[in-house]
Amino acid sequence: MPPIPDDTPVLVGAGQFVERIDAPGYQGLSFADLSARAAAAALADTGASAAVAQRVKAVGAIRTFEESGAMQVPFGRASHMPLAVSRRLGLAPKVAILEKVGGQSPLALMADLGNRIAAGEIEAALMFGSEAISTVRHLVGSGESRDWAETDDPAGAGVEWIDKGPGFEGTLSAASIAHGIRAPVTAYALCENARRARLGLTREAYALEMGRLFAPFTRVAAANPFSASATRPMDAAEIATPGARNRMIADPYPLKLVSRDQVNQAAALVLMSAKAAREAGVPQERWVYLHGAALANERELLERPDIGAYPAANEAIAQAFAMAGRSAADMAAFDFYSCFPVPVFATAIDGLGLRPDDPRGLTVTGGLPYFGGAGNNYSMHAFATMIERLRSAPGSFGMVGLNGGFQSKYGAAVLSTAPCSWPGCDRQMAQARHDGVAPAAMADRPAGRGTIRTYTVTYAKGEPEAAIVIGTMDTGGRFIAATREADTLAAMLRDDPLGRGLIVTPGEKRNGFVLA
Repeated sequence: MPPIPDDTPVLVGAGQFVERIDAPGYQGLSFADLSARAAAAALADTGASAAVAQRVKAVGAIRTFEESGAMQVPFGRASHMPLAVSRRLGLAPKVAILEKVGGQSPLALMADLGNRIAAGEIEAALMFGSEAISTVRHLVGSGESRDWAETDDPAGAGVEWIDKGPGFEGTLSAASIAHGIRAPVTAYALCENARRARLGLTREAYALEMGRLFAPFTRVAAANPFSASATRPMDAAEIATPGARNRMIADPYPLKLVSRDQVNQAAALVLMSAKAAREAGVPQERWVYLHGAALANERELLERPDIGAYPAANEAIAQAFAMAGRSAADMAAFDFYSCFPVPVFATAIDGLGLRPDDPRGLTVTGGLPYFGGAGNNYSMHAFATMIERLRSAPGSFGMVGLNGGFQSKYGAAVLSTAPCSWPGCDRQMAQARHDGVAPAAMADRPAGRGTIRTYTVTYAKGEPEAAIVIGTMDTGGRFIAATREADTLAAMLRDDPLGRGLIVTPGEKRNGFVLA
């Protein structure tokens, strides 16, 4: 084997940590404390923790849900999360990065840090992220409090501080928000029912398909020691059938098909140049290489020609495979981002032609509804677990798929212990192919008759609350409309509304509808 160039970035350490509120020794750790535990585990995983730590000059954090504006924690927080974690570990970074919002962010951060290593700017980097939402809700519910506020001064410490900003641009339009598409579950339910419409399946048949997709995930999660809580294997019917312990959230999703954000989980990775890894004494059998990676953005929900498809994701996956010179058939393991069934269906099943019962499995962690949906940082866990899997089978390949927003941003990465040069992460070719397809045309101030192409009925405390429909006007163009009228909600739940006619009434900001 030819020598590996000194400036080649390699993944040399992976760590995970979980704190369960019902476990002995539960402490109620903060976000920064959780990240520090995972980061310490990643450094230890290199086999040369002290020597590696001395070389870490760049640190990067994935935004927590609180830092993303998705929730408010009453206990305060670290002003600069990367530095709060560095301080706990005794690191002296020169660069600290806070990545953008989205489940794709672990790959974006990995690419940034890897490029800095390949350019010779730094020789080692540490990336991490965490969520402590389970602890926050537990403490608030029990009337307890914590002081998690802490301040670091990047300028005073001589650290270059890089906050990449939230990155919400293009994820939801004003029209989508005005009609009630704010929570991910609402947007994904619309995508899911659009896919069901394309396939021509009944509600009952599609529910079982979703259950069959995720049943193998529950088995993986049950065996994973880093799952957010003790879980057990479930069959398709149990997952898909609504009931007292599986209440409806948004049609077609009962609770067991929804990403679980109440977790206390953290994960971290260490990247180094090959030269620095050798000098630090990291055994070469621990090195894992990025062979191909791509990121692409999807159109806003209402502009997508097929709301049930995810072409940007499939372009990113195809590009990552092309860069690696591999295909899905060459992969020994996969982890497809699984906040809801539809992104897995759109990529693994519709895009790559895999089966839900593929013997390689479609997840290495157990997936977001069962292993845990650790906010923007879930796929850091997927990377950490995939690294362990690949080390156990030297020369094998694995693919991680990362999804952000409302099926808005997708990343794909191919990894292996087989050496290769640093490929970087493509952001242009996959995007260009995707952007070459024209967006759907919206009707101008829709009024009159139309047809429902997708819908969802959302629930509050177990009761139907609102309905959102997207469809086509008889006069042409796409429309969106919403209602809270009880009789309409009841009719939509009683009889499948897909393909049904309706009458749209335009509003200044929000359109209404009645079933025809």
